Amino acid sequence: MTDKPFDLLVFADACVDLILRDDDVQPQFGQVEKLVADYELVMGGSCCIFAAQAAKLGLRVAILGRVGDDAPGQLIIDALAESGVDTRYLSVHPQLRTGLTVHLVQGRDRAMLTHLGALNALTRADITDQLLASARHLHYGSLYLQSGLLPDWVTILRRAKQLGLTTSLDTNWDPQQVWDYDLASGLRYVDVLLPNEQEAQHLSGRSDFAAAVERLRAQVPLLVIKRDLRGAVVWQAEREISHTVEPAPAGGDGIGAGDSFAAGFLAGWLGNRPLEACLAIGCQCGRAAASAVGGTRGQPLLRDVPALQPSPL
Repeated sequence: MTDKPFDLLVFADACVDLILRDDDVQPQFGQVEKLVADYELVMGGSCCIFAAQAAKLGLRVAILGRVGDDAPGQLIIDALAESGVDTRYLSVHPQLRTGLTVHLVQGRDRAMLTHLGALNALTRADITDQLLASARHLHYGSLYLQSGLLPDWVTILRRAKQLGLTTSLDTNWDPQQVWDYDLASGLRYVDVLLPNEQEAQHLSGRSDFAAAVERLRAQVPLLVIKRDLRGAVVWQAEREISHTVEPAPAGGDGIGAGDSFAAGFLAGWLGNRPLEACLAIGCQCGRAAASAVGGTRGQPLLRDVPALQPSPL
């Protein structure tokens, strides 16, 4: 155990998800009105979904970020608090609106449109050494969307390592298609890198998956790649471990599955579970999240994950 108040610190990419679902959700311009079968308005944001799942698995999670002074902002604060996340560092920005992502969900595929709002309002000045030192581990997600932090992301990770934290990075997608931002320097301070298959190829600059893996595994101690229906694979030094997953039950939209996987994997890793168990926990969380609508509704609780239970004496 540790005397630090938090197991995990997360930088919030706080936004709400407006999820529109139908067999055909492609808009048609020219003032054509189309009907959709269903919609949901729920908390979104990769890091917020991650934080909710980590807290549900029993980790002490603090989240730092901004929301607008509006109903979507309150929705996010309430959803995180209900999941067990400490929201004392999630503040209201009086001049900005809360970020919003519109998801157009069609079968197992989806397209996304995002208004950042307060999502990228954090800057280096918000991240004090006192706050960093309050946690065992820093999970840095949505690297490219959090553009207020992007010029200083390498420095932030270096400070975290100097203060004794372990670190993980889930860059998520880069809307600007740059993908670098001195990536080689930043990865020196990353203990666990958690891209999906497409992101790994972009981060590595390699279009071939095997070549992407070879490049990235040489840069970080632990490379974990999410492969959707094919489960996930982890590489550590010369070891390669994979875990398959059964398809999620019908009715879900897949939103937040990768974020819930990352939270589950790190819950196992921070609990010193074997890598095989970490993968299994991550896949269980990802599959559960994918089985429901929205990123957090299907997330399992600690009692639902046998691999995280204490070993019998």
